[in-house]
Amino acid sequence: ASEFERYVNGQIPEDWAEVLPTFTPEDAGISTRKHSANILNYLSPVLPELIGGSADLTHSNLTELKDSGDFQKEHYENRNVHFGVREHAMGAICNGIALHNSGLIPYCATFLIFTDYVRASIRLSALSQAGVIWVTTHDSIGQGEDGPTHQPVETITSLRAIPNLTVIRPADGNECSGAYKLAIENAQSNLPTLLVFTRQNVPNLSGTSIEGVYKGAYTIFDCEGEPEIILIGTGSEVSLCVSAAEQLSNTGKKVRVVSMPCWEQFEAQSETYRESILPKTVTKRLSVEAGISLGWTKYVGSEGDTVSIDSFGASAPGKVCMEKFGFTVENIIAKAKILLG
Repeated sequence: ASEFERYVNGQIPEDWAEVLPTFTPEDAGISTRKHSANILNYLSPVLPELIGGSADLTHSNLTELKDSGDFQKEHYENRNVHFGVREHAMGAICNGIALHNSGLIPYCATFLIFTDYVRASIRLSALSQAGVIWVTTHDSIGQGEDGPTHQPVETITSLRAIPNLTVIRPADGNECSGAYKLAIENAQSNLPTLLVFTRQNVPNLSGTSIEGVYKGAYTIFDCEGEPEIILIGTGSEVSLCVSAAEQLSNTGKKVRVVSMPCWEQFEAQSETYRESILPKTVTKRLSVEAGISLGWTKYVGSEGDTVSIDSFGASAPGKVCMEKFGFTVENIIAKAKILLG
C-alpha cells in the first residue's frame, strides 16, 4: 500500500540515484548502449515504477529489465513491454502511461534512425508535458554494415529542434549515468528526455561526470591560461577530441576540449557559466559530431569549423565508415591546424 501511495503521489525513493555507476579511464570501454542496459538494470530494483521496452528491437536496444518478466495477458505485474514493430503506437502508449499520472515512469526504445516513425509521438510528449524516456541506439555512421538506410545523419539535429525535448548524447559511462539521472528527474517534472547511444565501444574518459551532463557542456581537457582553440565533441567523438588535443598540446598548442552532451541543458545555464566554457575571445573552435553540420554555427561561430557529415553514410564496418568520413584524430588535428593558421 505504501508503495502504491508513493507511485500515485509522484514520489521516488530519496536514495535512488546512489545505484548509478561511475567510471575511470581504467575501466574497460563498452558501447554506450551497453552502459544504458546496465544502468536500466541497476535502476529497476530501486525504481519498480520503471516500465517499458522496444519496438521489436529489445536485444539490439538492450532495454530488457532482468528482474521482471514480460507484460502480457494475465501477467500485468511485469514491466517488459513488447510493443511490436509499430514505433508510433509504442510512443503513443508511453505518452498515455505518463499522462495517466499513476506514477509509472515509461521508457521506449528504437534505433535513432527510426525516430522518424515515432516523431509525432515524441513531439506530443514535449507538447503535452509527458515524462517519457525515449531511448535510441545505433546513433551514427558508426553503426556500420546496415548502411545509409540505418545510419542517422540529420536525425539528432532534427530532434534538437523540438521544443521542450531534452536530447542527450553521452560520451562514456559517467555521462550515461548522468543522462539517466537527468531523464528520471525530468520524468518527475513531466518533461520528456531523448537519450542517444552508440553501437560501437567508447573509452571511459578522464574528467567526465554525472554533474557535467547537467551543465550540458563542460571542460574535460584544458590548458594553462586562455586556449587558442576549443574542440567541442559529443558522444563517441569526444574521445577523438581528447586524443587530438593531447597531440596538439605536445606541439605547444593551447587546447581546450568541451564535452557537450546536451544543447538544451547548456542553453539553460547562466551567461556567466556559458562564457566560462566557450569564451567569446576564443574564436577558433571546431565541433566534432557524426551528424550534419546544421546548427553548430551557433557554437563554433564564423571563424570556426566542423567535422561533420552532410551526406548519407555508406555500407561498411563502422570503423571504416568513421575513417572514410573524416572522424579520425588525424583529420581533427588537420582541421585544427588550418584554423590556427
